[in-house]
Amino acid sequence: MKKFLSFVLVLCLVILALPAMADVAEDVAAGEAMTHDELVEKALAESGTFVVYGNTSRIATAAEAFAALYGITTESNNLKDQEIYTKLRSETGNGAADMVMIQDGAQLTDAIDEGLVINFVPSAVKDKLDAADQQPALVHQYINKLFIYNNLGDAVPAIRNVWELTDPAMKGNVIFKNPESEKVNMNFLVMCTKDEWADKLAQAYKDWKGEDIDLGEYKNAGYKWVAEFLDNVTFGKSDTTIAEEVSQETAAGKIGLFVLSKLRSSSVLTDNLTVAQYDANEKAYTLAPFAGFMYPMYTMVNTKATRPYTGMLFIEYLMTQEGFQPWGKSIGAYSPNAEIAVNEGDLSIDVWKNTLVMEDAEYILENFEVEDFILQHCQK
Repeated sequence: MKKFLSFVLVLCLVILALPAMADVAEDVAAGEAMTHDELVEKALAESGTFVVYGNTSRIATAAEAFAALYGITTESNNLKDQEIYTKLRSETGNGAADMVMIQDGAQLTDAIDEGLVINFVPSAVKDKLDAADQQPALVHQYINKLFIYNNLGDAVPAIRNVWELTDPAMKGNVIFKNPESEKVNMNFLVMCTKDEWADKLAQAYKDWKGEDIDLGEYKNAGYKWVAEFLDNVTFGKSDTTIAEEVSQETAAGKIGLFVLSKLRSSSVLTDNLTVAQYDANEKAYTLAPFAGFMYPMYTMVNTKATRPYTGMLFIEYLMTQEGFQPWGKSIGAYSPNAEIAVNEGDLSIDVWKNTLVMEDAEYILENFEVEDFILQHCQK
């Protein structure tokens, strides 16, 4: 009964919001045909505070620069993914976000289907982006989480095969943020069960052990690797604290799977860390079958926006060299805009896409039951 009442309440809110949603959809359709100057004119004609939600601390830096450039009063909010999705569903009227920067493609697909957000691709940058980065949601950046290990002592886990992380000798030395608390981590593990990656993991096991994998109770090699990997993992509180922990002089033998950009932090002892994929490139060997995973960060217009054209102008700004600067000034964030180069010393986005597990929202949505299997192995 409670679920039914909740459904009715949500349905009523959606019905009440339909006129505004239709107006914003019309604005976005018009905005996609506009030049930069036309978009600026429409944005400056809007009134009220421009409100932004993002699940990255650097959204504030970008919003401040945008506000100064156009003289627009702006409010930025750094929130967790689930907080943003909750607000998109619950907020109405003034004060709601005009645009959002958000990750987790599976949940975003649901939000698009529910009519919570609308995709906007600026005409000024459209021809600089691959078609796959424009639909069903505009990709602002790709972010990678990589196997990064402590390079001190005699027990350096300089892995060449991810099955090495399932060895009993590694128990407690592998550190990862709990997938129950960060959806992109969950999505990565779900992706490992897809036939494409399961087949690669089966081959990697044979390369490691010299014999075919015995699946036992598991559906495929992906399920087996996920289960045995998680059995060895110690869960860290955040990617920052994981990077800090693995980099300590007392952390010899430890390896983390965390965001590459955390190496920019002054609290991380980067000299004590080696990025497994960098090492593989330098020494000309391959990490089998992946060196971590990569996922997109998206920008979307809120269907409840009171300043939709300002939201569109900000999205256009974020896709430029200037707007990408808060992320592009350090490693670990990769713009799909072909004109924005990666940082010196980093690998190209094409290399990362070929060496990392990429998020597939459709597979994740169709195989949501895999999460239950993963959660069983998270409960230690």
